[in-house]
Amino acid sequence: MNDENKNEPHKQAVDEEVAREMEGVPEHLRDDGESDEAAKDGKSLEEALSKLRGDLETAMQDVLYARAETQNVRRRLEKDVQDARNYAATGFARDILSVADNLARALDHVPEELREHEKAKNFIAGIEATMRELEKVFGQNGITRIAAKGMPLDPNQHQAMMEIPTDEAEPGTIVQEMQAGYMIKDRLLRPAMVGVAKKPD
Repeated sequence: MNDENKNEPHKQAVDEEVAREMEGVPEHLRDDGESDEAAKDGKSLEEALSKLRGDLETAMQDVLYARAETQNVRRRLEKDVQDARNYAATGFARDILSVADNLARALDHVPEELREHEKAKNFIAGIEATMRELEKVFGQNGITRIAAKGMPLDPNQHQAMMEIPTDEAEPGTIVQEMQAGYMIKDRLLRPAMVGVAKKPD
């Protein structure tokens, strides 16, 4: 008896087992072992894999876009929070500038002889100390005075109120400051109101 005949009962038992397992399985799902069906199944499997790869690629792109958008939103929020911290005092600072203006005007209009007077000396020293304290508080909050007199006119920081004919300065140079201007950090709080030199007629 050759080896092929010996394996025959075993092969038959396996075939019967497979037949029992396949009972109840719809025809279109059965693998009959035909090469055409196998080719079709292979082709449809390849198409399904290709579609899944495309879907995966699209999903990955969507995730990348969503992540980038989230980072942009987070950066914008961080900038808004930082701006809110930096410029929260803007309204109050703008209001308090008039106090600084009035103190400066009061000091500018004190006659020299009154500064030497014994009774007025301490009073004037108190006003000067108040002005220094106010300037110190401005500095602590990032409020700085804009340089004006002797500077060329900068429309981003200065507001020209009038032209002054003169030979003593180049045209466009600020020769008079009527009201001090201020910055809060890198933003304009109030422009300096100035008079600008022009050539005499």
